[in-house]
Amino acid sequence: MKKFRNFASTVVFTAILITPEISSANDIENCSNQTYNTDECKKKCAAKNNSNDSKSKDEKPKGDDKPKRRALPAPFESPPFPSAEFQGFPLVGVPYSDTIYPLTEAIYKRPWGECLKKNRIKIYGWINASGNLSSCKHSNTPDSYWVVPNRFEMDQFLLRVEREVDSVQTDHVDIGFRSSFLYGMDYRYMTAGGWTSYQLLKYNNLYGYDFTEQYVDVYIPKVAQGLIIRMGRWIACPDIETQFAPDNYMGTHSLLFTFDTYTQTGIMFTWMLNKYWTVQACLHAGTDMAPWYKGAVPTGMFGVRWVSHSNKDSIYLVLNDINSAKFRRFHQYGQKLGHDNFNYLVGTWQHKFNDDIHTKTEGYFMWQRDAVVGGTPSAGPVKSFGGGGGIGADIPGTTWAYGVVNYTMFKLSKKDFVTVRNEVWRDADGERSGFAGTYTSHAIGLSHNFNELVQIRPEIGYYRNWDHKAFDLGKRKGTIIAGFDVTVRF
Repeated sequence: MKKFRNFASTVVFTAILITPEISSANDIENCSNQTYNTDECKKKCAAKNNSNDSKSKDEKPKGDDKPKRRALPAPFESPPFPSAEFQGFPLVGVPYSDTIYPLTEAIYKRPWGECLKKNRIKIYGWINASGNLSSCKHSNTPDSYWVVPNRFEMDQFLLRVEREVDSVQTDHVDIGFRSSFLYGMDYRYMTAGGWTSYQLLKYNNLYGYDFTEQYVDVYIPKVAQGLIIRMGRWIACPDIETQFAPDNYMGTHSLLFTFDTYTQTGIMFTWMLNKYWTVQACLHAGTDMAPWYKGAVPTGMFGVRWVSHSNKDSIYLVLNDINSAKFRRFHQYGQKLGHDNFNYLVGTWQHKFNDDIHTKTEGYFMWQRDAVVGGTPSAGPVKSFGGGGGIGADIPGTTWAYGVVNYTMFKLSKKDFVTVRNEVWRDADGERSGFAGTYTSHAIGLSHNFNELVQIRPEIGYYRNWDHKAFDLGKRKGTIIAGFDVTVRF
């Protein structure tokens, strides 16, 4: 494990050191990675690679030939923001990304890369690592991701192979896919029962791997304004923070996010009714469970996404898990264990004040019957960073968890923005966090993009349980966490 941390540290700090060289070539890189916008850009690219740019004719629209969106215009500017779209995934009528990262570009230049290029298949990824200073000594939990205090760790190494569907065109069925493999400390929050979950649920390892996204998309243009059928395992759609590191606004996460669904495995239908309304329906195996897992149970999902005519507001409301809401109990690894099976309603309201300021507010209300303290148990040993120790105490009847988190973003420049995050969250009986009570957190962070490949995000936050000692394995009511993370794309 130490080797992986040293490797991550070397890559991240090397990337920072070479940033001036990368930045000086930004104009040329922008030509390679983005759609052509100016004649000057065309000339620079032609000089660099004799007009052999990194996109096929289908991928590289020019000027007026750029694919027309059938959805409303993108409300935000990305970069600097991680996404240009209102919450919702997948989106119909939005052009597929024309960004080509270095690994994909290098592969396209190989003799066999021409076939991948022609079929819009990309291979790319990133390394994300973080360091923090905390008032905790052993564990930053129940906050998530930066779980080990006062250390530098590798959060994510991700490799992805994908082909995005073309849902702008309306004349033929299109098929796409995504396969994302992750290694790092963050696997703990993506783990789903049956998907290599033994690393957490049997051994309580700090580091592990996860096949977080493994799905196929089928786009059918003649159903309403377009239908995408998704089959496999995907990241749950409704949440602001249920994203990989580069797609989030901050390196740390809210408590609200920490204890809801990360992935679902099943089949999902997304219909675009018109530019303003999209509906979704899904059948999956339960929150963070594979269909072949012991705890799996047929579970429904239904969602509605609305965008205002002004394109300044959006509401995304999802009943994310619909079943018996009863904790799944079974024997595994030689002892009594089980898996969470909560149901919940989650909604996100987003508002754009202007091109420089926008805000997102998410809230949920979840419930579960006959649950246990601490939720899904790990049979592994109790570790200094948290987790392990087997199943918690029973909670008879129905228990509740609910809260609200707000993100407000302020653009400073083409490369920088500030994020302010505030939340209040209640875990009535400790079913989610292991410690009952009302929690609050307040954090502020800066995101700086050196270029298209390297980003750094310093931040500081204060987290507190107002009723019981919950942080640092039950030793503190509150904690201050300051730190930064660095993402290097390849």
